[in-house]
Amino acid sequence: MLLPKVFHRHVEVDGVQVFYRETGPADAPTLLLLHGFPSASHQFRRLMDALGTRYHLVAPDYPGFGHSGDLDHHTFERLADVVEGFVQAIGLTRFALYTFDFGGPVGFRLATRHPEWITGLVVQNANTYAEGLSEAAQGFVANHDRDVARGLMTLAFTRSQYEDGTTDPSLVDPDAWTLDQNFLDQPGRTEIQVDLALDYHTNVALYPRWQEWLRTHQPPTLVVWGRGDGIFTEDGAKAYLRDVPDAELHIFDTGHFALEEHVTEIAPLLATFLDRLPA
Repeated sequence: MLLPKVFHRHVEVDGVQVFYRETGPADAPTLLLLHGFPSASHQFRRLMDALGTRYHLVAPDYPGFGHSGDLDHHTFERLADVVEGFVQAIGLTRFALYTFDFGGPVGFRLATRHPEWITGLVVQNANTYAEGLSEAAQGFVANHDRDVARGLMTLAFTRSQYEDGTTDPSLVDPDAWTLDQNFLDQPGRTEIQVDLALDYHTNVALYPRWQEWLRTHQPPTLVVWGRGDGIFTEDGAKAYLRDVPDAELHIFDTGHFALEEHVTEIAPLLATFLDRLPA
């Protein structure tokens, strides 16, 4: 199989260098891939290989993540500001939005600011409903103790996010959590993640606004979810059908990082979804 060329680039946005990966024909349907915690754009590497010959895929690293630079302060609102500026800087005007984990809060902020940009919505273990918050997630949202949040930034916890809930852990590439932890251990990066952890409650407060956006705009929506996710539950996936009844829903027997174990099933679903979006 001929793999696509994946370009690795930087662009300056609001004084910070934003790293991004890009592949595929510029005139093909575009998919903006928004990563989660504690990862970066590298989590989409296999998906870009699978779809990059037919579609235009763009995956940035948020400030404070991966190969991007850091901001003076990090909140979800600021991450969305930079992603908004990134989209404008590289000239995207219409695209489908792939939201995963932290990509949900960032992506929904982007969508509510610029609904005219969004051709469709892909949701993969990105929660927007109270019923999707597990007990562990509820505790995470309610926590205001920096030491407690700092205790989550360990290799053991990073690895567990990839392996917990999977059917076959041998399908999860150990390079993924190793690379994540490498970035997390860089000077200042742990405190950035602690700042974001303590800011997460602002996302839950915006759930009603994002649900209203879904009801109002009825974007073409594909929901793919790992039912073994110990952070965001299967109920959170099904809740999207309440606001977007025509959404397509697929539940997989895997964990939080569903692409690690099921990219070969999810990639064709994405291709079919992108093919039916309006030009």
